[in-house]
Amino acid sequence: MHLNVEIKARCAAPAEIRKILLDSGADFKGTDEQEDTYFNVPEGRLKLRLGPIEKSLIFYNRNNQGGPKTSEVTMTDATANGDALKQVLSKALGVKVTVKKSREIYFIDNVKFHIDEVPCLGSFVEIEAIDFDGNIGQTKLEQQCNHYIALFDIKNEDLISVSYSDMLMAL
Repeated sequence: MHLNVEIKARCAAPAEIRKILLDSGADFKGTDEQEDTYFNVPEGRLKLRLGPIEKSLIFYNRNNQGGPKTSEVTMTDATANGDALKQVLSKALGVKVTVKKSREIYFIDNVKFHIDEVPCLGSFVEIEAIDFDGNIGQTKLEQQCNHYIALFDIKNEDLISVSYSDMLMAL
């Protein structure tokens, strides 16, 4: 389990965010064509992410709010049996919704950035300040997240309080 402080925001100018990241020395991991399958669970969110770069089963709890939000994340690698895992979870729990997206992945130290294109929803940027081992703490994660919100000039009205899954289900 690890701690995340994250934001999601609409992004009218992905090229500007990309330039800021690269000018800041971000490590570009690649563009991942991801499919996130969300399953029916009594609380929190359980999703299976399958893409060429990231393949994980992820469970998390998080409040829906526009600004930086904290979540506890438990995840495991799904590289070996992703498709079989999807079949088992689909039969056992039922599929809530599937989200497909094109995601550019960048890192600066412990902060992960996504520039996402989601069909029917548009362009987004995500900032995830991650404490993998408990040595950073929530306060520092919030400071990191707020630093990049300011650097990217993200406006309050562009912040998104819900996940792509919630947005797609509301269409």
